[in-house]
Amino acid sequence: MTTDITEITVIGDDDTGLIARVTSLLFERGINIEDLDQAVRDGVFRMYLAVDTSEMVCTEETLREDLSELGDDLGLDVQVRFPADRDSQQIAVLVTKESHCLEAMFEAWANDELGADIGVVIGNHDDLQPLAEHYDVPFHDIGDEGGQQNEDELLELLAEYDVDLIVLARYMRILSPNVVFRYEDRIINVHPSLLPAFPGAEAYRQAIEEGVRVAGVTAHYVTTDLDQGPIITQRAFDVPDDAELDDMKHSGQPLEADALLEAVKLHLNGDVSVHRGRTSVRENGDEYQLGLPDEVDEFTPDRPVDGIGSVVANNQ
Repeated sequence: MTTDITEITVIGDDDTGLIARVTSLLFERGINIEDLDQAVRDGVFRMYLAVDTSEMVCTEETLREDLSELGDDLGLDVQVRFPADRDSQQIAVLVTKESHCLEAMFEAWANDELGADIGVVIGNHDDLQPLAEHYDVPFHDIGDEGGQQNEDELLELLAEYDVDLIVLARYMRILSPNVVFRYEDRIINVHPSLLPAFPGAEAYRQAIEEGVRVAGVTAHYVTTDLDQGPIITQRAFDVPDDAELDDMKHSGQPLEADALLEAVKLHLNGDVSVHRGRTSVRENGDEYQLGLPDEVDEFTPDRPVDGIGSVVANNQ
């Protein structure tokens, strides 16, 4: 999504007439709707609008107030993000117990490689609180003794820190539609498999059991369908005959951190867009490693290919 549009996200209980009420308000204020997407999951209604407010006949503050009042009237939560709101982007990193992805994020941030700030780390356990404190970043534990997250507290924290992007750095909990819908195309996860193969838990174990020769990792946008979101970056590694689970983790974890960090940079730089469930990279895409490194091309055969038979027949 380009940075010169205003984004409006509407969340609430499903009901009739919601789309018409919101779009009518925008029309009356001279706002052009460039993109609209809506969905309902588990009774939760979500509508995302990309709009052009350059010629609207009211101020930004008035539009916020009008949409907020309409939301109160309809029982909806309405979020508005103007282009200027995204000048300095804030990241929330969600974690469980594995540190490698969070460490990569912190190192990139400390080296000024992100172009955004890590504003908060949120965990469903407190194991990584010392790492966050080392970088002087606030840490909040929203999990109970079993690690079950408190999503109301999560949403409050995301609002408090004015979060633009949520990064799941091996966060081992599923987010409900109530969270995902509010941050559509702004949640990035890394999964230890070459999706769509082996979604869900224990992906490395599944790869061993299925006898794959090549495994890998995938960074993708989060949707309400588990590990089905649009793929951004992938990395791959060989799986030896005698590979065990610890071997898979040892090979995969550095690639998890690498793929996740690359996906985050693509998003923050505005170099990746999502359309109809697929990502596409804009003209700066050749600066990124989306999959295997270019060096692999040297070992990839370029022939034989279909068509040789017709060439031979034409020469007889």
